[in-house]
Amino acid sequence: MAKTTAKYELMYIIDLDIGDEQIAATVEKFKSLIEANGTVDELDEIGKKKLAYLINDKPDGYYVLVKFTSVPNFPAELDRVLKITDGIMRSLITVIGE
Repeated sequence: MAKTTAKYELMYIIDLDIGDEQIAATVEKFKSLIEANGTVDELDEIGKKKLAYLINDKPDGYYVLVKFTSVPNFPAELDRVLKITDGIMRSLITVIGE
C-alpha cells in the first residue's frame, strides 16, 4: 500500500534586509502554503542568528523551522516556491524518518 502522507522538516533563512513586516509576511506565506497542502505540526521562528558562512556577503539571517505532514509530491512544489521567493537566502526540506 502506498503511503499517502509523510512527515517533513523545512528550515529556511530569510534575508534580514527585507524588514520585520516582510519577514512576518514571508513566514505567514509559507505557513499558509503548507496548511493548504497538509498540516503544520510545529512552527519555530528561531529568529536572527549568525550564519555559518556569508551568504550574499551577509553575516546574519532570520531562521524558521517548520515540521509538517503532507502528501509526498508537495515538498517539490514547496521547494520551487522557496527558490523563487525574494528574501529567501537558503532552504532545506528533509523527510523525518519514522
